[in-house]
Amino acid sequence: MNLKAHQIADIVNGNVEGDDNVSINRLSKIEDGQKGSLSFLGNSKYNKYLYTSNSSIVLINENYILESPISKTLIRVKDPNESFAKLLSVFGKNDFIKEGIDNNSKIDKSVVINSGVYFGPFSVCNKNSFIGKNVKIYSQVFIGENVKIDENTVIYPGVKIYSNTIIGKNCIIHSGTVIGSDGFGFNIDENGNQKKVTHNGNVFIGDNVEIGSNTTIDKATLGSTKISNGVKIDNLVQIAHNVTIGTNTVIAAQVGIAGSTSIGSNCMIGGQVGISGHLKIGDRVMIQAKSGVLRNFESDVSIMGYPAIKYRDYNKSYVHFKNLPDIMKKIDKFFKKNVNND
Repeated sequence: MNLKAHQIADIVNGNVEGDDNVSINRLSKIEDGQKGSLSFLGNSKYNKYLYTSNSSIVLINENYILESPISKTLIRVKDPNESFAKLLSVFGKNDFIKEGIDNNSKIDKSVVINSGVYFGPFSVCNKNSFIGKNVKIYSQVFIGENVKIDENTVIYPGVKIYSNTIIGKNCIIHSGTVIGSDGFGFNIDENGNQKKVTHNGNVFIGDNVEIGSNTTIDKATLGSTKISNGVKIDNLVQIAHNVTIGTNTVIAAQVGIAGSTSIGSNCMIGGQVGISGHLKIGDRVMIQAKSGVLRNFESDVSIMGYPAIKYRDYNKSYVHFKNLPDIMKKIDKFFKKNVNND
């Protein structure tokens, strides 16, 4: 993709300072910028690179004051970070223009395939599934029976989607993710043996959801495991059977959520958090990284620790915890003194 400075300015609603016909064909970090690339200055720690970078165009804040003249073209914008993210999206769309079904894919005749769909090599789609408009399914993807994938969704290589899964519009599912596998459920019989619980439910994923690589979402025992609209899930996340996650909640890497737990809308869950089963977490709850959540929490709280408690309470407790060695020395000294006196 080749874009000229004035075209970029139109996309990001910026003002060109310099040659508005200079063109770029790639994006780069400002410290590594080369001729023909565009970079951005979004953090003052990188100010020095504005003057040394070889990038042809740099996005900068509209109020930035130059320390010395430079020859490269600048585009002044309100928020360089936001503008660069918009350009990343523009360049990324080149990946989504593929259409057609590769000869090495195996698609059952009963599958409904709408216009603009792409199936990469060695992908499989089983009977009675539905593939919406402009869905892009890359190589080595498995899609089971009775799956519905709505329009403009992208499924990257190696994703496995089990039967009866429903996926909404404008979703992105990254490589290695497994959706709809059995939940981790067993009962002990009279002989003490673990007997598998059959899971007959499915997974429902709403619109505008993004799921990172190697994440697993188990189907429900009965009913649905539900991922609501706008949810963003990082890599290596485990979501168990019958979990419900509310709209626009964000989940960082290596989080584990046990079965039948309900998480509200607009929550933020840090990395390596563990959430026990059959809990109810309210809306707008912030869970700090590595916390262990073992009880219900109402809306609009920030929690931390293991077991997780309110963030302020944790900080107050930590003041005493970090001073515990000194406190113990004083206690030992007190007891020794009193024992000697006796």
